[in-house]
Amino acid sequence: MPTHTHPRVHSYPRTLALLLFLLLSLPPAFARQNGETDLARALRRLPHVIAVETLRPDSSFREAYEIVFSEPLDHADTAKGSFPLHLWLSHADASLPMVIETEGYQVFGGTRPRELTSLLHCNQLVVEHRFFGHSRPDSLRWEYLRLKQTADDLHRVVTTFKTLYPGPWVSTGISKGGQTTLLYRFFYPNDVRASVPYVAPIPLAEEDPRIFTFLRSVGDSSTRRRIEDFQKDMLVRESEMIPRLEQYAADKKISLGIGTGVAYEYLVLEYSFSFWQWGSVRPDEIPRPGAPADTAFRHLLRVVPPTDYTDQGIAYLAPFIVQAYGELGYYRYDITDLRPFLCFVHNPTNALFVPKDARVTYDPLTMQRIHRYLQLSGNNIIFVYGQNDTWSACAMQLTGMTNAIKLVNQGGSHRSRIRDLTNGQQAQAMDSLKVWLGLPTRP
Repeated sequence: MPTHTHPRVHSYPRTLALLLFLLLSLPPAFARQNGETDLARALRRLPHVIAVETLRPDSSFREAYEIVFSEPLDHADTAKGSFPLHLWLSHADASLPMVIETEGYQVFGGTRPRELTSLLHCNQLVVEHRFFGHSRPDSLRWEYLRLKQTADDLHRVVTTFKTLYPGPWVSTGISKGGQTTLLYRFFYPNDVRASVPYVAPIPLAEEDPRIFTFLRSVGDSSTRRRIEDFQKDMLVRESEMIPRLEQYAADKKISLGIGTGVAYEYLVLEYSFSFWQWGSVRPDEIPRPGAPADTAFRHLLRVVPPTDYTDQGIAYLAPFIVQAYGELGYYRYDITDLRPFLCFVHNPTNALFVPKDARVTYDPLTMQRIHRYLQLSGNNIIFVYGQNDTWSACAMQLTGMTNAIKLVNQGGSHRSRIRDLTNGQQAQAMDSLKVWLGLPTRP
């Protein structure tokens, strides 16, 4: 809260009455705030709050808390049980805007200021996604991992915390977190004034074929050829590379339950997607065919870390895969030119990683409805994409029927943020955002 200067009170009835009026006019939770303790007490009094832990705030904030918040497994039938949703609140001033980051996975560094929070100098609330991290029920009931349930979680959180933060709210998220921002906006269009999804794909099929088209045209032909040559070489030399992957797994104490050969071929198939998604290496760093085996192997793992193909990684990503093949949509690999070189993977679909206990049938309607809403009615949204990011194949295509803005970081990857845009693009983003939030703009 800001520091207020009140008149000194002696025995003057009119002054005392004025002071009482001012105090009663403030939000109830902050009426007698003297610092962290008062805010913590206010948080504990909120509905659905199970626990509040005081944390050390970043220098951008006055106070910080991890909050455990009760959510129903099924918002349509609360008798089916509940689970603990974890939130991280970083408090600057209750009169300032609130940035809510709608995570798509587990939260790491919940009190770290997100880009939008730093740009707006305001409060921040980071919400872990249901069924990820610590926000899990005792038993993962996959039938309740639906997009509407996720939006209901966020609506319950925002409705509750608006009693303490009545200013304008803006939602944001990165990648799958950006998808969460958009689906939340679709189901509850009036909960926030604006949304800023970063690098958020909108797949429109169970395995969206636009990914194939993108990978056949991104960058220049010489780079694409060099990528394909590397993939072919790595498959031809499997007998050299698989023992290296086995040794890597032993050294790192990780398990490859899907089979080392299968894991290795998925690494190679994923290479082109990851190369463009992350932009972590230059084209001239791609080893030529026949390069030393250790050099080629290290390069492969630099671009495609094997984590996702370990037993631990597969278990961690299980909720995402359920969502991907249930409603969100995903991608597969084009093996037209690689098929003759594959020994272990003959149906290269990521559906392989759907948990065995999950009955998943893809429903395209929700994402189609979200896409249509965004094109026809999705106002006050800033889409940020990286030009070379593979996921930009599924980027939002605006129709001009809303005031939404799409900003593309030329040559950018999945790491693209507002800070990576041109000065003109940054000014457009921030000026629009401030207008939508009712904040002062540049003179």
